Amino acid sequence: MAYYKEFATAAGTLVCAVGIGFVMQSSDTAESRYGTDKAAEPQVAVQAPASLVDTSALDGPVLDVHDIVLTSALNDDAGTRDTVVALAPADTLVTPDTTDVAPGQSCTVNATAKPSGLGLVDLTVTAPCFANERLTVHHSGMRFTETTDATGALDLSMPVLADPAVIVVAFANGDGAVAQTAVPSLGDFDRVVLQWKGDAGFQIHAREFGADYGTQGDIWAESPGDPVQAISGEGGFLMRLGDQSASEAMVADIYTYPSGASRHAGVVDLSAEVEVSLFNCGLEIEAQSLELRDSEIMTRNLDMTVPGCDTIGSFLVLNNLIQDLTVAQK
Repeated sequence: MAYYKEFATAAGTLVCAVGIGFVMQSSDTAESRYGTDKAAEPQVAVQAPASLVDTSALDGPVLDVHDIVLTSALNDDAGTRDTVVALAPADTLVTPDTTDVAPGQSCTVNATAKPSGLGLVDLTVTAPCFANERLTVHHSGMRFTETTDATGALDLSMPVLADPAVIVVAFANGDGAVAQTAVPSLGDFDRVVLQWKGDAGFQIHAREFGADYGTQGDIWAESPGDPVQAISGEGGFLMRLGDQSASEAMVADIYTYPSGASRHAGVVDLSAEVEVSLFNCGLEIEAQSLELRDSEIMTRNLDMTVPGCDTIGSFLVLNNLIQDLTVAQK
């Protein structure tokens, strides 16, 4: 199916560290992308100026964690100690009330992590005094919001960007914990993260080796692929992390491709896109991309204004926010 990307100058505002342009496609084009017979309407394209994003919106309470021992880096003679400083979320949540804690019950927050293959880590958080409470997970610039269960526990699987992986969890009152683990399989994977806050409407599309939108090789949140394919080198997969039911939640799309064991050669077309909706039309939105390529992390920041509510149903295709992935067959 046809899917066109053209550049021109039109009304709109977008600010990015690399001078990102975006293409606005009509709702009819979106229908064409996903298999209807309706022809695509003409597109409106926007060219944006280059500038640095204002990161003041990321300011917030700081969880200062000291004396972390990176166990995978230890030798027989001496250990390596680092200090991790992570931003806790700036929000208006009420500090959890622990005055009714049962005698003998500890309010200590604990976090553990262990590798699970595919460059993933199983993260477990126990926080008996923080039942049904919001927390933020931080790792190597990646961050997302989750919510504990009725016992104050959280269990999830997450892609990581560094080996060893240091993961910080922080509650709204500043309480938190740190988990760390070696991730020996990480070097076999390329990984791309797109993260944002609230109902901004962002999404990653990874069209593998010539796949068109809506086909099997189009990997995105509603068609995330199969991690089993990554084990065999057949294809990539996407995970969306973040409790989107939480107010102003931080959310992340993470696409992973097994470049170290790929059975295919060619290009994975990667794009960051925004669907214009009732929740974001006419508003300022922000996002950040992180790309793990050859064990190095590249970061880009984005600040843009979504077109007005008369364009609901259209898609904005953000050019060059994330780079296409070139894969060699192994």
